[in-house]
Amino acid sequence: MLRCRSCSTEVPEESRFCLACGAPVLPLACSEAATVALQPSTSSGSVDEGRFPAGTMLAGRYRVLGLIGRGGMGEVYRANDVKLGQLVALKFLPEAAARQPAMLARLHAEVRIARQVSHPNVCRVYDIGELDGLPFLTMEYVDGEDLGSLLRRIGRLPGDKAMEIARRLCAGLAAAHDKGVLHRDLKPANIMIDGRGQVIITDFGLAALAATAHEGDIRSGTPAYMAPEQIAGREVTARSDLYSLGVVLYEMFTGKRAFEDSRRPPLASVSSQVKDVDPAVERVIARCMQEDPRGRPASALAVAAALPGGDPLAAALAAGDTPSPEMVAAAGEGERISVRACVLWMLAVVVGLVVAVFLGSKVNPLSSMPSEYSPEDLAQKARDLARSLGYAARPTDRAWGLSHDSDYMRYAESHLKPEEYRAQRASGRSPYLYFWYRESPRYLEPSNVDDEVYQSDPPMEVTGMIALRLDLQGRLMRFVAVPPQVEESASGSGAPPDWKGLSAAAGLDMARFSPADPKWAPLASFDARAAWTGVYPHAPDVPLRIEASSWHGKPIYFDLIGPWTRAGRMEPYQNTVGQRVANWVYFGLILSVLTAAALLAWRNQKLGRGDARSATRLGAFISLCVLLSWALVAHHVPTIRALIYLYWAVSIALFWGVAYWALYVALEPYVRRRWPQCLVAWTRLLGGSFRDPLVGGHVLAGAAFGVTTVIIDSSRGLVLERLGEVPPYFSRWPTDARLTVSHVLNLFSVDTGLALGSLFVFFLVRAVLRRQWLAVVA
Repeated sequence: MLRCRSCSTEVPEESRFCLACGAPVLPLACSEAATVALQPSTSSGSVDEGRFPAGTMLAGRYRVLGLIGRGGMGEVYRANDVKLGQLVALKFLPEAAARQPAMLARLHAEVRIARQVSHPNVCRVYDIGELDGLPFLTMEYVDGEDLGSLLRRIGRLPGDKAMEIARRLCAGLAAAHDKGVLHRDLKPANIMIDGRGQVIITDFGLAALAATAHEGDIRSGTPAYMAPEQIAGREVTARSDLYSLGVVLYEMFTGKRAFEDSRRPPLASVSSQVKDVDPAVERVIARCMQEDPRGRPASALAVAAALPGGDPLAAALAAGDTPSPEMVAAAGEGERISVRACVLWMLAVVVGLVVAVFLGSKVNPLSSMPSEYSPEDLAQKARDLARSLGYAARPTDRAWGLSHDSDYMRYAESHLKPEEYRAQRASGRSPYLYFWYRESPRYLEPSNVDDEVYQSDPPMEVTGMIALRLDLQGRLMRFVAVPPQVEESASGSGAPPDWKGLSAAAGLDMARFSPADPKWAPLASFDARAAWTGVYPHAPDVPLRIEASSWHGKPIYFDLIGPWTRAGRMEPYQNTVGQRVANWVYFGLILSVLTAAALLAWRNQKLGRGDARSATRLGAFISLCVLLSWALVAHHVPTIRALIYLYWAVSIALFWGVAYWALYVALEPYVRRRWPQCLVAWTRLLGGSFRDPLVGGHVLAGAAFGVTTVIIDSSRGLVLERLGEVPPYFSRWPTDARLTVSHVLNLFSVDTGLALGSLFVFFLVRAVLRRQWLAVVA
């Protein structure tokens, strides 16, 4: 604490003036060179005190310490807010103007506009009050000197100081433009430098919202610093402020005013005025002062990035600020990857794809299990087989696909040697992978939310429904049919069919099998059953059981049963305590994450920190991917339930879109505050810069990384198979273009979430370990 020499009041060390009497605490010689201490007004007639002498108490709260100055918008006083114990500036309109409704409306507009911008480089407006019918503004008191006064006093600024001020001006303007606020009167007199050297843009009295600027206000401003379009009365945009910024920078770096009034004579170049100015500075000023607004930089952040050594992100982080998404996107504007790096990345992707395709063919079961039939061919074989068994009625709806027997996979891992397992796959009879086919006299309407027909969905409960399972060579593995619910006569009841046709379709020699007592019963009614036991033709050590049933002489059930086949309908629901705990933990974790994301997103939006625009684009992209992926794999039928499926699909797509939106808004501001460099390309991509060189470079690097992960995963599958483990089966092998596109779209949504999750996890680890290389290792 310091002590005031005039009234002995204790004053905080960061204050240069007494909060009670306004006297300077330190002599002027101790102040920053760029600061002029304002002396308190006295009652002497030789000193202009304005309407309110020092010591006057206003509105029962503000004690006037002195007149700061006068301008076109009235008088500004330095005062002490006795309620909060801090210095403030009070801005009064001229008495005549204060009675005019237009001027009062302008004052209120100034408050509404200025309060939208909160940034260290923008003067804060606190409130609006009224005294004897005179309105006044309460705003941040800047203890310092305006840039215009400083330039008149010392002339041209040192290069490093001018560069620092230029970057902070860009940051302040960017914050205002981000809220849609235009200054429209940027000049040295409206730029303050306080005792700490902080640059603060003041007097947004002439500002107007970009979307609501009135034609009559377009020419408002100081002609010597106005953009040509503003002088001409045309539309004013953020680039008009950038022109004024260029004029201010010219004056800062040369020490000379660019223009004296609204006339625009040919301007001497910066290098002709000053010899030691960086050429990059001259180029930035020249671009800002382009006659055509389209030739000027796109934003104030782009100006900051183009300045020598410009790193607006580092500057913002050093100042303790959170860079805006626009600042992140503008960081390193124009940055490109070298041709050499591009070629190397492309070579890595091409070579990696060749290796990935080769290894993938080794672990893909479709390549190791011989098949001369396409899925369409197998579907036709299944239809022909059903017709030969007496089911010749033309079906209303059909569906088919590839699947796998998970029970067999578990059996193979525990009972078969690697060479035996590979031999069974090579024979084409292994149930590891098989083809299933269904047809129905009604439209197949599944009950799952994906709207996909599976082997057991919809249930086999409609008369005339048929389901077959074939191996990849087209041999029968299972046949199920639903007999009539009501029959007029019982002709042929109990007469068993000729099972030789079914055994021949299965590729089995019944002479090698022995009759046995039936054990497995189908769901449908039957009046004849049969069973045989033997071994698999390709695996003499593996027992095989055949079960068959018929109804009125027509087969309704035929199944090849191996030692791995489970009686699933007879097994009670089994869920261990550990599984139940794990399910609840998993459910609680997801619910907690979504709830926390929603609360954080709401908080960030309320505080104006969330990048809602990018999050909305991300959420819309995810919703579109989910919806299109569903549309390509769903079993579309012309029934009323199709509308229900569409409703569910849209609901799920919107849910995931909103979930991604909330996660992004919840977490992105924290990453942007601590590690914005990793979001540059991502923010540009979400901003629509699809052809940006940096985005392209990151896409190439990401493609190389993705191919590498495929190679690693395929290699892992080969190693596991050599060790005797059955490689995992992927439930959706894309067997045609429709499924392939759906698979890719699904990967877009899933892997985008994985990528974002990995990024945020990496950020959290980095925040804990405080070292990037440690986070990479972890």
